[in-house]
Amino acid sequence: MPDPRWLNRDEQAAWRAFIESTKLVFDALDRQLQRDADMPHAYFEVLVRLSEAPSRSMRMSDLAEVTLSSRSRLSHAVARLEERGWIERSICETDRRGQNATLTDEGFAVLAAAAPGHVETVRRVMIDGLDVEQLAQLTEIGRRIVAQLQHAESA
Repeated sequence: MPDPRWLNRDEQAAWRAFIESTKLVFDALDRQLQRDADMPHAYFEVLVRLSEAPSRSMRMSDLAEVTLSSRSRLSHAVARLEERGWIERSICETDRRGQNATLTDEGFAVLAAAAPGHVETVRRVMIDGLDVEQLAQLTEIGRRIVAQLQHAESA
């Protein structure tokens, strides 16, 4: 087994800052959404993605992909959201083996009510603490990380 390429001091500082900041941001988002909308951030993300889809509906496999969830984790989340009446599942017309998840009117209303508090929290914990240049850098850094991971997965 080859020796690992250890992180130098600057790399270690960047890595730890990234880990700590992302954990704290997602913890703050989860707390706010649990308090104000009685849902975790993962459920909010599912509702958002469905709200942006044509007819507020997506194949479950596509929804898992865009929410970066495993199919089993997404299935569990959708079952909970279905129990609340926020999502309905149906058989996919083009592939009878697949299922679609559709955001209900009630789910859309819940999302619309939760969104302002969520956006305010995103602003408070991240956006407003960065200047225009830092925000552009963060966007570029995030895109590079995503592209690197997507390239590695396709190779």
